[in-house]
Amino acid sequence: MPLPASDPQRVLQHTRAVQVEMYSRADGLWEVDARLRDTKTREIRGSQGVLPAGHAIHDLVLRLVIDTQFNIHHAGAESLAVPYRGQCDNHGDAYAQLEGLNLLKGFKRAVRERLGGVAGCTHLTELADVLPTAVIQAFAGLVLDTKGEGDQAPFQLDRCHALRRDGEVVRLHYPRWFRQPDANKVSENHAPVTPAASRDAA
Repeated sequence: MPLPASDPQRVLQHTRAVQVEMYSRADGLWEVDARLRDTKTREIRGSQGVLPAGHAIHDLVLRLVIDTQFNIHHAGAESLAVPYRGQCDNHGDAYAQLEGLNLLKGFKRAVRERLGGVAGCTHLTELADVLPTAVIQAFAGLVLDTKGEGDQAPFQLDRCHALRRDGEVVRLHYPRWFRQPDANKVSENHAPVTPAASRDAA
């Protein structure tokens, strides 16, 4: 589906940038740095006075230390810029509560249970949502087998529409793992979404 047509006279007002970087460590663990930054194209007046255009309203960093099984060993957050200094950033070590979780096993649900609402920062908690798939992408080909040369299918198969095992991409690029579509079943990409199917798998 193409993008909706944009107005030729539209004017940029706000930018939210989300960046995730992954670092391997000498001790075998990995560091995940996730950063969210909000800026506006106009000067605004806030609790700390006038903020010039382009200066960060939010500049937040969430860091995890994980192993190759997606377990979180250490976690913490830092607020470099916030609209209410001394309040927005006054959540102590709340994000240390992510320690002990696994990014692929009920992670998003556990984040909401531990840090939802007034227990944490809305934006840091939302930032955590992007981490499972970001880590999978970083691990692809390094930690995760994406070629399927062993006894197990490539990690990514059946995890999205394009890479379903009865689809054309798998038939062409992963023929060993291709399976013929079942004519008696509705194809996964046309199946109705059920609560179980849409539930957070991470």
